[in-house]
Amino acid sequence: MVFSQVISLVLALIIAFFSVSPSAEALDYTKRDLAEVDFSGQNLTDATFNKTNLRSANLSQSDLQGVSFFGANMDSINLEGANLTNSILDSARLTRANLRNAVLEGAFATNTKFEGANIEGADFTDVILRPDVEEMLCEKAKGVNPTTGRKTRDTLYCP
Repeated sequence: MVFSQVISLVLALIIAFFSVSPSAEALDYTKRDLAEVDFSGQNLTDATFNKTNLRSANLSQSDLQGVSFFGANMDSINLEGANLTNSILDSARLTRANLRNAVLEGAFATNTKFEGANIEGADFTDVILRPDVEEMLCEKAKGVNPTTGRKTRDTLYCP
């Protein structure tokens, strides 16, 4: 191999090494104002949105597994079809949120506000909720999640 070819190969390897996609590293959006931002269809696995303003943001069809939304303002957010498996939603405000067909399996949501949220087809399997919130969600629970095949009412243990 000629010296110039070796240099070209080394440069190509360096560029490839530093061109790792952002989804490979957890992103931190803590305390940012991301109102009305469009993150639809993105892989945001393990990202942090603690105390972030996500009012009216679009995260529909996004992979949000393991994401932390602790204390986030998620009023009127679009999470339709999003995968929120094992996410942290504690103390988040999901008022008027669109959770249609979202998967929240294993999420931690003990102090989360869901007033006015659309939960049609959402999967709440093993989600940790306060009993009064679970009761409120059962009043409007309907549909079947297209990804997991589970009925929303069954995942909330509605009577």
